[in-house]
Amino acid sequence: MTTDPFNTTVREYFANPSHCGEVAGGVAGYFEDHGMRIRLAAEVRDGTIARLRFQAWGCPHVIAAAEAVCRRFEGQPVSALEQFKTGQIMEDLAVPVEKTGRILVLEDTVRSLGRAIENLTTP
Repeated sequence: MTTDPFNTTVREYFANPSHCGEVAGGVAGYFEDHGMRIRLAAEVRDGTIARLRFQAWGCPHVIAAAEAVCRRFEGQPVSALEQFKTGQIMEDLAVPVEKTGRILVLEDTVRSLGRAIENLTTP
């Protein structure tokens, strides 16, 4: 008997990544590690993430996690990026413990985006 390594949410987000793409003229955070690349781009208006998009090169868990981040933080204040929880996204997407490093790369990308936004808005 084969166990499916992907839960329903991973399958849905991977099959229909509605936030995959680019934000023209947006602020971006990027991180690459172990052959995986993740880029997050945001349009920020009045301290709020108006649009959030991703580009990711990795396994279905990584792509689903990037989609989950966009769904979670789009429309939120920029400060909400600090609330990214690796453990929560791993639980929500049933990410195997051996893929923790991949989700940590996503966390680094979220932090990178937060710093890029801060650098733009701080005189």
